[in-house]
Amino acid sequence: MAEQEMLLDTATIKAAVAGKKWAKQKVIEHYTLMIDELAVDEDMKQHLILKLLEELPHFPMGQA
Repeated sequence: MAEQEMLLDTATIKAAVAGKKWAKQKVIEHYTLMIDELAVDEDMKQHLILKLLEELPHFPMGQA
């Protein structure tokens, strides 16, 4: 898979940082496989998703 196909588009990232529900869901979907690999149980999975959502507003958008 090409690197470009693995990235979220800038508009989705900006919307997620701004708190748009649809965009946050898309970010979660994007990272689901990684979260599933890291989580040892459902509680840890939910914790990882929560931490991801908590950190979205701090994503450095810079000059994007």
